[in-house]
Amino acid sequence: MEPIEINQLQEHIDSFANKEVYVHLETTNGAYASHFNQDAYNVGAFIRNAKVTYQRGKVVGAGATYRVGLKLNIGWIYAEGVNQFEVDEQNRLLMAGHDREGRLMVALQISESPFQY
Repeated sequence: MEPIEINQLQEHIDSFANKEVYVHLETTNGAYASHFNQDAYNVGAFIRNAKVTYQRGKVVGAGATYRVGLKLNIGWIYAEGVNQFEVDEQNRLLMAGHDREGRLMVALQISESPFQY
């Protein structure tokens, strides 16, 4: 994965707009929190292969992390803390946010075909 270049990422997000796509969204502080502090609150969310059509997407932020939002007919999907992205060999847009130690904190992925488990 490469660091976010906002204009380049925006072009990739725009290329999926107004198409039926599959979205993977995941957030976690994983077991990291409780391993280092037993009083820490462990949180996470996971959605895989949600079939959506978004009218537009937007990347905002500056510096180390960005927020990516996808505008649906009935609301929004967004991920905050994204700092890397790539388009893989299957033309899937993969975005992620990692902490300073390289641990995954957030992932947002967009594909025209379902993600395999």
